[in-house]
Amino acid sequence: MRFDRIWHNARLATLSESRGGLGIVESGAVAARDGRIAFAGSMSDLPGGWDAAERIDCDGRWITPGLVDCHTHLVFGGDRAHEFELRLKGASYEEIARAGGGILSTVKATRAASEDALVAGALPRLDHLLAEGCTTVEIKSGYGLDTETEARMLRAARRLAAERPVAVTTTFLGAHALPPEANGDKDAYIEAVCRDMLPALAREGLADAVDAFCEGIAFSPEQTARVFRAAKDLGLNVKLHADQLSNLHGAKLAADFGALSADHLEYTDEEGAAAMAKAGTVAVLLPGAFYMLRETKQPPVEAFRRHGTRIALATDCNPGTSPLTSLLLTMNMGATLFRLTVEECIAGVTREAARALGRLDEIGTLEAGKRCDLAIWEIERPAELVYRIGFNPLHTRIWRGH
Repeated sequence: MRFDRIWHNARLATLSESRGGLGIVESGAVAARDGRIAFAGSMSDLPGGWDAAERIDCDGRWITPGLVDCHTHLVFGGDRAHEFELRLKGASYEEIARAGGGILSTVKATRAASEDALVAGALPRLDHLLAEGCTTVEIKSGYGLDTETEARMLRAARRLAAERPVAVTTTFLGAHALPPEANGDKDAYIEAVCRDMLPALAREGLADAVDAFCEGIAFSPEQTARVFRAAKDLGLNVKLHADQLSNLHGAKLAADFGALSADHLEYTDEEGAAAMAKAGTVAVLLPGAFYMLRETKQPPVEAFRRHGTRIALATDCNPGTSPLTSLLLTMNMGATLFRLTVEECIAGVTREAARALGRLDEIGTLEAGKRCDLAIWEIERPAELVYRIGFNPLHTRIWRGH
């Protein structure tokens, strides 16, 4: 068997569920052919007579799947540092939003930005993620709140995948906030999202999934369900910002629609956790937003464990509540703030993050047939990826076998 290249003399955290735990393989190797993993396992299990055009000695370094950031708002205009100052003075997220700040201030800046400007602004944020071994990133719209700007955001997100060696999945988040021109009429705006915006973006093939913000300051469960039905009619997957600031039973709503994921989830109850587990809806925890907003209500991690709900982690990179571009720091926050284990954290930014994007068949574990997206680390044990703060031990990032 001939490979394009093989990385040998390595220790692997394959994340393969069939191996259990982190799926560790000592004295391992990963081989690539045509951009996919052709072999991942012990050197002793390599087929006889193998050869490779290029052999890379990893000198005992660790290899994991490339990291996956499954919830970002990476494309936007402007920044919201001034709101950070307001929060330091005691203003709440909800107070800032109701005063015309928050999401709407980013909407104003994003509407004024060209596609080129949006791409240029997002590239440094993306580069920070890639420098820490990220190979796949989800990018949401939601700062346009009109068809033209939402489309521009999604086109910019797609362009990032042409500018850098990274896989980008796009999510339409038109139901993020109420635009000022809606004059407070949420139902009319949701009708426009379902009737006009969603079909137009679907025709252009700009969205891989549809998201919504189900919260008192955003949209009700009934309005969210309308968006989900419209998305399903167009054959698009759904996901949900759920139960972040209150319990509107968003987790159960997401599960009822077979959502890929429900995200945030600080106020999710036992019923929601059980429904998500049954539906296969991944719980995406976002410790960056929890930290920035100085929240005290933690997501129900023990309930997720009891019911077998899959747990992923993501940066939630956005200008207002989580200006975070580090999955390594996200893992540390997941462990320290939410008491996740090392295994849960690493799985949360690889296998479970891939599952949250509906892409586990392609990425997220080191298994034959999947995309050869790897992160090679200068560490002694996997726990270092979660334990360190402000330190990047990445040795090499491999995308599609290169």
